Amino acid sequence: MVNVAKRQSETDGKAFLRSAFDAEQNVLAVQLKLSSQSITHDGTMGQVNEQHFINVLRKYLPNRYAVSQGIVIDSNGKTSDQIDIVLFDQQYTPTLLDQQDHRFIPAEAVYGIFEVKPTINKTYLEYAADKAKSVRELERTSIAIPFAAGTYPPKPLHPIFAGIVAPDIEWIDGFKSSSFNANLTALTNERSIDCGLALTDTSFDRFDGKVTLSDKDCGLAFFLFRLLQKLQSLGTVPAIDWNKYASSLGKN
Repeated sequence: MVNVAKRQSETDGKAFLRSAFDAEQNVLAVQLKLSSQSITHDGTMGQVNEQHFINVLRKYLPNRYAVSQGIVIDSNGKTSDQIDIVLFDQQYTPTLLDQQDHRFIPAEAVYGIFEVKPTINKTYLEYAADKAKSVRELERTSIAIPFAAGTYPPKPLHPIFAGIVAPDIEWIDGFKSSSFNANLTALTNERSIDCGLALTDTSFDRFDGKVTLSDKDCGLAFFLFRLLQKLQSLGTVPAIDWNKYASSLGKN
């Protein structure tokens, strides 16, 4: 029996990759469609869809990156809104006060965040921007790291990226729509949105300072590979100042 996938990989490797990741995207789309057609409670459906996207990210990101829903907290005790998906360091930074699925994630540990929505439109785009602001406005610490020959200086704080993912997008021309781009451009500073994925359309990101779009049938794969490149460029998170957290517990 001829292995069709093997034959395709030998004759046209790029087509093989596209076909394999297209199948992966179709599986995710079917899972999201099933939840929308079989779950009668909006809150439960939202949680299920969040978990589907979390599972995909966990599958493709290296183990050094944790992927979870959560609330981000800083050394002053200030907290963000509840965030659908947080990408954060789990190698050097623990989560705090975990209870079942609830956890506080130190702001210093966060690489990026995503909101999971049923579609992408102006309302949800602005909603995701507000969630991003609630994380980015938190204080982050960074301290020097001693080693045998001296001390590494405090690492500069990297910008926390923010994105939105959904099964669909309401603009007829998708991410190519001038209306979408106008709404995206209007979101600036702490409310900026850096990337997005709509399974029925494409994916986009602004990681290189301009809007980059995937092809129509490989949005998920493009999204994942660009995300991996972005995380690779950020390196490790800054060394957290635990004394700053400890000082918040002292008497006023």
